[in-house]
Amino acid sequence: MKPSPGRPGLVPELVEVAPGVHAYIQPDGSWMINNTGVVVGSDDSLLLVDTTSTEARNRALLASVASVCPAEPRYVINTHHHGDHTFGNWLMPPSTVIVGHEACREEVLAAGLLAAQVLTGPDYGHLEVRPPSLTYATSLTLHLGTRVVELHHPGPAHTRGDTVVWLPAERVLFTGDLVFAGGQPFLAEGSIHGYLSALEFLRSFDAAVVVPGHGPLLRGPEINRVLDDLVAYTTYLSELATSGHAAAKTPMEVVREAGESRFSSWQESERLVGNLHRAYHELDGKPLSERLELPRVWRDMMELHGGPIACHA
Repeated sequence: MKPSPGRPGLVPELVEVAPGVHAYIQPDGSWMINNTGVVVGSDDSLLLVDTTSTEARNRALLASVASVCPAEPRYVINTHHHGDHTFGNWLMPPSTVIVGHEACREEVLAAGLLAAQVLTGPDYGHLEVRPPSLTYATSLTLHLGTRVVELHHPGPAHTRGDTVVWLPAERVLFTGDLVFAGGQPFLAEGSIHGYLSALEFLRSFDAAVVVPGHGPLLRGPEINRVLDDLVAYTTYLSELATSGHAAAKTPMEVVREAGESRFSSWQESERLVGNLHRAYHELDGKPLSERLELPRVWRDMMELHGGPIACHA
């Protein structure tokens, strides 16, 4: 497999996690470098879980997929609207059905190509916006021959329109960005309270394999260890937000005064201040459907980062 178009030496890997089920893992899992999934049905139909960010990365993904299944994708599931999971939708044949939560479709259309404008640096190549054409509200089951693929909405968490993809027979769970393995979660477009609920929802599947949106595959005891860490992070975030909001401090003031924590070494530690903006929004009693001013949030994240946030996609 060819090296990643981003940082030299980081090679995407297609890993078979169950017969006919693969995870496409892209190291190092930082901004716009996500994981995707490949599911082949008993009838040789093909389903993809997400696409990726740049044109080069998406073409590399499709070439890798073709090595295990020559069929055109029947379905692409978007686990949420962010560009690193949806920017490759346009490369799919017209016959491919793009599936997502109803709020995912709304957010894809509202965001457009914003991610490529904010996270500058990569050569994104040609991009087009292609939203889900089939949406659902709570759950949806697809049948690839005898293979069952379940889609579930955990409620607002990472975003308003998250989807988890569950293969019950294989006990494989694709979480999208509800799980960042090794990185801080990004909740500025979701819900702090909802994210805690979503983590327990993920735990309830008792999965054998978890494919996170970013970071390495998780198996066995690693799954609950990472979920426990994410719960601890979100609890810490919530406590910071509650005390800072009560004291009328800005999210940036709260982060500066808090100093280092055991989560500071996780990738994308600048997300803490962005997540605090969302926590304040909820503490103010504003509806989840009301979007934050992302440029303002991003400015605070860059300040905490110490300059422009690098993207190596």
